Amino acid sequence: MNFVRFVALAGMLVLTSTAAHAQTADPSGDWRGPLTVGAIHLRLGMHLGATSTIDSPDQGAFGMPAQMTTTGRHVTVAVPSIGAVFEGDVSADGAQLVGQWRQSGQDFPLTLERGAYAALNRPQTPHAPFPYRAEEVGYDNAQRPGVHLAGTLTIPEGRGPFAAVLLITGSGAQDRNETLMGHQPFLVLADYLSRRGFAVLRVDDRGMGGSTGATPNDTTADFATDVEAGVAFLRTRHDIDPARISLIGHSEGGLIAPMVAARDPRIASIVLWAGPGVRGADVMMEQLRASMRASGAPDAAITTAMLRQHAVMDALLTAPDETTAHTALDSVFASIGNPPPAAQLNMLTSPWFRAFVAYDPAPALRGLRMPVLALLGAKDVQVVATQNEPALRAALAGDREASVVVLPGLNHLFQTAGTGAVSEYAQIDETISPDALKTMGDWLVAHDRGRAAR
Repeated sequence: MNFVRFVALAGMLVLTSTAAHAQTADPSGDWRGPLTVGAIHLRLGMHLGATSTIDSPDQGAFGMPAQMTTTGRHVTVAVPSIGAVFEGDVSADGAQLVGQWRQSGQDFPLTLERGAYAALNRPQTPHAPFPYRAEEVGYDNAQRPGVHLAGTLTIPEGRGPFAAVLLITGSGAQDRNETLMGHQPFLVLADYLSRRGFAVLRVDDRGMGGSTGATPNDTTADFATDVEAGVAFLRTRHDIDPARISLIGHSEGGLIAPMVAARDPRIASIVLWAGPGVRGADVMMEQLRASMRASGAPDAAITTAMLRQHAVMDALLTAPDETTAHTALDSVFASIGNPPPAAQLNMLTSPWFRAFVAYDPAPALRGLRMPVLALLGAKDVQVVATQNEPALRAALAGDREASVVVLPGLNHLFQTAGTGAVSEYAQIDETISPDALKTMGDWLVAHDRGRAAR
């Protein structure tokens, strides 16, 4: 989903001068305000004038071209790249824009005030100089013609060959840093691990940055072949030890890492960072319950939402193809009386989503015979620890080198959290908890030493 993904909250604000525009209908200048959907708020910034742009700081989106037209106090701002339009009016005192944000067939009330947002505080984002070198790399996926992957390989100082870690992003198209809400988790993690002696490869997903080959039919299984291409690339390099290549998968990446490792016993070890242990449909059910609780929803509303979610999941699980899934969901939503916009329905019936809700990670996990660290955040509302910890322990029971750890106080990004709600992600300055970084780093170092000593 683009732009309005409903995954962040407003932060601190800095006001610019409003005096020049007070008592005027001229909308030129900077505007800012929260776009609210239920308990979720996304900071939205508009820079209006002869050349206009839109920012969504909480999603790391800046400078999106926009087109402004005015009629008296009425203002229309179109953002063609994301299919969105704002329509509103300048208030009588010239200090506010009051109107509606329209996107994906839905309208959201939006009131903007004059001013600009402060820069996000992300103290863990690394800055040069670095005690390692960074190399821009690219390679093809031999299993999927037309898929070219681009990324960054950070390499420690020294001669090598080095142990390497390949980072695997979560769901949705992500860049190599897994940028979201002003955070760059993979940049922080790569910097941390390279300082501890690991070469780290982080890669743009298909259709992002320098990577190509994205199609509407891509599924998690397809993305697993991209990871296999990355492992094959690392094994060609003289500065990488081909016997010491590990995987770290975040969220959906935590499904992909076991897929790859189960087919490739040469993988040295894997870390599942908030990786599910249960079927996707079950993940979605518990995610809805936990998210609504974290946002303070009443029990009655949660019960109603869960019943509807269950009907949606059942329809998707029993539909053999996209057309049947569309028909089944049309029936479900007709009975509910609340049909979603076409864009949302298309997402629910997409090959990726239907494959995700049906996928059970247990068989791949049961087949692993290598060091595995499965980490969960106790306050994660997206991959809920109380649901996934027992499932991961059961699936990994046959692997003597596997361990499952629940880290207290951490959310889905492994930030130190309050409620764990998605709406907190952008508000938290911390990108990854130092304890989580150390847990992953210490475990990788210990298992790499054991392998290197063999």
